[in-house]
Amino acid sequence: MSEVNFSKRVLSIEPSLTLQISAKAKQLSTEGKDICNLSAGEPDFDAPKEIINATSEAIFDGYTKYGPAAGDLELRKAIAKKLQIQNNLNVKFENIMVTNGAKQAIYNLFQVLLNDGDEVIIPSPYWLSYPQIVRLAGGKPVFIDSSSEDGFKINIQDLKSKISSRTKFIIINSPSNPTGRVIPKEELLQIAEVVREHKNINILSDEIYELIVKKEFHHISLASLATDLKERIFIINGFAKGWAMTGWRVGYLVGQKDVIKASSALQSQSTSNVCSFVQRGALEALKINQEFFLKINTHYDSRREILYKGLKDIKGLFVYPPNGAFYAFPRLPDNLMTSVDFCNRILDDYGLVVVPGKPFGDDQSFRISCASSKEKIIDGLSRLKKAILKYYS
Repeated sequence: MSEVNFSKRVLSIEPSLTLQISAKAKQLSTEGKDICNLSAGEPDFDAPKEIINATSEAIFDGYTKYGPAAGDLELRKAIAKKLQIQNNLNVKFENIMVTNGAKQAIYNLFQVLLNDGDEVIIPSPYWLSYPQIVRLAGGKPVFIDSSSEDGFKINIQDLKSKISSRTKFIIINSPSNPTGRVIPKEELLQIAEVVREHKNINILSDEIYELIVKKEFHHISLASLATDLKERIFIINGFAKGWAMTGWRVGYLVGQKDVIKASSALQSQSTSNVCSFVQRGALEALKINQEFFLKINTHYDSRREILYKGLKDIKGLFVYPPNGAFYAFPRLPDNLMTSVDFCNRILDDYGLVVVPGKPFGDDQSFRISCASSKEKIIDGLSRLKKAILKYYS
């Protein structure tokens, strides 16, 4: 077989450690091992029946043909209305395009606005796909470290020190994957002030977990606090997490009209339109009563508290209390082993599946999810406690 000369783009991408751990867990499960999986990055319940019915009916109603690359016009208008009412943003449908999940919204944006060598500042820990998508667009990820002891706060002085003449974007993610942190208003205002000082810097604000927040917390969109920066703030969002519509693959990008137009042109030459009938399901999702979110957040609050207290009680672990999304990101007791070694070992020895912190930018931590039943969370915590006692005593 002749040697394959892969492109530099593909060679720059790191293989998914998450998928490797998941594949190993599935193999062990088929071999009869008792597996407790707390790695989930998606809700463990189905989307509301209204959404499922609307999606199904749309097929029989003929929503099975090609649609506009930028998305169904009715859906774009409904998203604009949602942003106006719920997020206090002055946007119109021309500021919005529908994408195949929020990930494609990020991909499109960077493909449209990044040139080779442009730098993107990414606070660490970060969602593992940010650096990879930046590199695929020819950009260079620049990282800012933060610590769980400091509540994963973005250090403004560190942020300023990372800015160069090539800086094109700063990424913020609130609520955060993997830490569960909700960025407070004061910190958002500080970030906005930094951007005001540098006219060529944009912000990517990933708000995919906005609907999953602790009862006493509230998601704030940076664009609502800095209307003067409207043309330089791009919002990433979608329907996967809040409505449990992960398989629908419906996300959206919000930003200035010219960028939306260019991103739509790019999409027209790649994936074309998002599946026509699932967009009708997304339209129905925007009609769901707020009581639904109060109910699911009550469940998440309870699970999150069980997870946090359980982690806090394990001697040697340090964990910052998560206030949003459905993750915690505890730090291991010491550097006796890497996060990858730890996750592989705890899977082999105790059948517990958690995600290494390395692809999130911290090789001494791991991500654990509470998007599971209380019984499974308690079971996982029991296994984790035994492992920490054995490995670090």
